[in-house]
Amino acid sequence: MIFLSRYLVLLGLSSVALAAQLETGFLEGESNQVAAFISQLQLPSTQSQPIIDASKNDTNFIAYLQGQSYSRASLTSLACFFAQLALGNTSLQSPVSVTEVDENWSSAVWQTPSCAILPNNARDVSKSLLIISFLETKFSIRSGGHSPNPGFSSIGQPGILIDMQRLNQITLSLDQNTTSLGPGARWGDVYATLDPFGLSVVGGRIPTVGVGGLLLGGGYFHFSARYGLATDNVQNIEIVLSNGTITNANLQQNADLFWALKGGGPNFGIVTRYDVYTIPVRNIWYSVNVYPNSQVPMVFDAMAEWQNNGASDTLGTVALIVGLETTEVGLLYAQPTYNPSSFAPFYNLTNGTLAIPPTNGTLSALTTLLGASQSQLIERHDYRGASSKISAQLYKDVYATWQASASAVFNATGANQTFVIQPMPASLVQAGKARGGNAMGLPDQNFQAWTTLIDWASNSDAQDAPVRETSIQTTHAWQTLSQQRALDVPSLLLNDASRDQNPLASYGAANVEKLKGVAAKYDSAQVFQRLQSGGFLLSLV
Repeated sequence: MIFLSRYLVLLGLSSVALAAQLETGFLEGESNQVAAFISQLQLPSTQSQPIIDASKNDTNFIAYLQGQSYSRASLTSLACFFAQLALGNTSLQSPVSVTEVDENWSSAVWQTPSCAILPNNARDVSKSLLIISFLETKFSIRSGGHSPNPGFSSIGQPGILIDMQRLNQITLSLDQNTTSLGPGARWGDVYATLDPFGLSVVGGRIPTVGVGGLLLGGGYFHFSARYGLATDNVQNIEIVLSNGTITNANLQQNADLFWALKGGGPNFGIVTRYDVYTIPVRNIWYSVNVYPNSQVPMVFDAMAEWQNNGASDTLGTVALIVGLETTEVGLLYAQPTYNPSSFAPFYNLTNGTLAIPPTNGTLSALTTLLGASQSQLIERHDYRGASSKISAQLYKDVYATWQASASAVFNATGANQTFVIQPMPASLVQAGKARGGNAMGLPDQNFQAWTTLIDWASNSDAQDAPVRETSIQTTHAWQTLSQQRALDVPSLLLNDASRDQNPLASYGAANVEKLKGVAAKYDSAQVFQRLQSGGFLLSLV
């Protein structure tokens, strides 16, 4: 109570004065709740007074406080009004513009919220969470909006979108060992900013992807074999908890929370800054060949041979993307060279077309190329994941299932799909453990993480189920065939998982229980489990 009084005095409102203002319209317990809430916002009287007035005069709000029937939509509108008063007019959109809604990559997730909050700093995020928690308002958080899963970075009405796009700082430390990244920054901008310094970071492969979501979900990078996942390369995280507390998590402070945030998704708070280790990677080598799909069996043979042998050279990686008609094989090496010997299995492939000749370029330039190759059409998207041990024959057999279904779906709907093998060498896991480990429970062995990207044009969700059926059948094929052949790997990368998959469960029972314990400790009211509109939540495991 003394603490509360001091806050109110600092704000120009004594506890007695505030209590007096709140007496009319509230019972004593209710006035205390409102007084505590307003004090936590730490607003000057010019901003707090309108909140007091609105609170006293809103019968729906009073009904909510008294545990009576109330309108969720009206209460959400009040939350938007409180946010506008607390953060300022420029930090809130209501009504929400079409441009704001369309920031999400997939049109399948476009929804119009009651309002959108655009915080400028951690304190704005703190105020937003205090309002959301107090008024029990449904919300969603968007970093870059690249998730194709409905509700994960969007929300309809009644609900509030917290759009982190203004927290997009990219600041290199004086010793150049770390860079501080806002969750709203995009990876292409990060690489371009660090390029003049001869540095990079372990992050996303596509330039338009946002920093925040990728890091919370793991983050597979070109050179993860050498440096681990993106989340393994985080030194410190500034985070806002559901009670408005702004704190840091690292190996020394809140170490359990730090571990949980590395792959544990949006279950613990809203991250407002990542301090990420830089890596001395700028000048790299890369080449891309395109093959007709008649060569897919030979490409899979080469891939498996490289995974079993050539992948021990952790400077190199292979990007293998099979489409409906052609197959792309990208060879990448983390330093200048020419045709590294570790890629020898691929040099024997025939009938290929050189799409990008062997090039000694930069990581930033490669990222720009990858961005230019992405479709600029407004489409619906989905992806999905599965894992297995290395086996060329398994790749071929699952591909046969995928190819037949994907072709039929294309003929019926026009949907394009890919079949992607991502190499996951044991060195990737070992690099993560050297940085303190993460929550993902990845096996310390060589394996592959399959994923797919599905693109289709539609103004409704009528085609969603038939289009997605191919990837669902394909994951079943991976699971069934790999289990039959003792090639099963239960791990599922969170960033590759589709809406109905459960990547957190694949982390293992012990890790899940530990994650739930961390969530209960740092979010005792379970705001992120109860009020968050979507995401891979621990409450669903």
